Amino acid sequence: MTTKWIYWVEELSKEDNDLVGKKCANLGEIIKAGLPVPKGFCLSVNAYNMFMDLTGARKEIENLLAAHTPAADDVEGIKSLSKAMRNIIEAKPLPPEMADTLLSHYDQLCDQACMLDLAVSTRSAGVVSHPGQYETYLNVKGKIDLVDKVRKVWASTFNERSLAFRITKGMSLGNEPIGVAILSMVPARSAGIAFSADPNTGDLSKIIVEANWGLGESVVSGELMPDRWVLDKGTLEIRERTLGNKTKATVCLDCGIEDAEISAEKACSFCLNDEELKEIGRLANRLEEHFGLPQDIEWAVVEDQPFPNIVLLQARPVVIAKQAPVDQVLDLMVGMLSFK
Repeated sequence: MTTKWIYWVEELSKEDNDLVGKKCANLGEIIKAGLPVPKGFCLSVNAYNMFMDLTGARKEIENLLAAHTPAADDVEGIKSLSKAMRNIIEAKPLPPEMADTLLSHYDQLCDQACMLDLAVSTRSAGVVSHPGQYETYLNVKGKIDLVDKVRKVWASTFNERSLAFRITKGMSLGNEPIGVAILSMVPARSAGIAFSADPNTGDLSKIIVEANWGLGESVVSGELMPDRWVLDKGTLEIRERTLGNKTKATVCLDCGIEDAEISAEKACSFCLNDEELKEIGRLANRLEEHFGLPQDIEWAVVEDQPFPNIVLLQARPVVIAKQAPVDQVLDLMVGMLSFK
């Protein structure tokens, strides 16, 4: 095995998108911008391909597809195929040399944190962005659990949603290599998302922040109404604040996560203070300036650390649901130039 397939996040940059996937490449680029991200490492698409070839999983999947490929409207057929394909991958042990390299990097991460069996997240990183299509696992602890979750992330390229998408688009079903980001788990007091432009209107004069107590999955999933703020992009002054309907929060167990009820006091309180909001706004502006486009970011406030205790978990371009009128776009483009 001479091909390099594992990288520390700080080794990466946006030019490495095809090597490690967008999420991993952007994390490296965030570090290049001098902004905080959790410590960690990434598995490249080469790792996926090596695993598939060395274990024989690719050949087994090709044989499976040769026997039957369901139509786009064959729901049961897609479900059955997905289960069979994922079972093939999840049943294969990691080749010994790959396992040794992966676990050596994990040991180094544990040593840096002075912690045995450090909790990490294993996040999928597609070369082409398909938010929510592949799996992410949080609060993964120990070597056995890490290897298992890496396989599950790879196997998620064959989940039902992904297969249905590829069938509809006429894409290959047998090969969708992805990267995997393995990051130190952030003990989040609060977490959420921020947009350096309004994702509904394209208004570049606003920063939108949404957040909840605990981990950010409850916000990203859209399962509840989070706290929401609108900031003036130029001054970072808070224009609007809306208390969410926060009945639950995603929290860490000994291993894994769960949605837990929160106290009435927390439910009725904003999960960020003004100082934290302005820091999130500052980070959003920095990322937009660095990447040259409005950014959709995920972040977390680290519990029991002094301010500024906010780390960035992801950044990608904002997708605008509704295009703004042409005259507004022109005005806002001029406004964007003023930030450069």
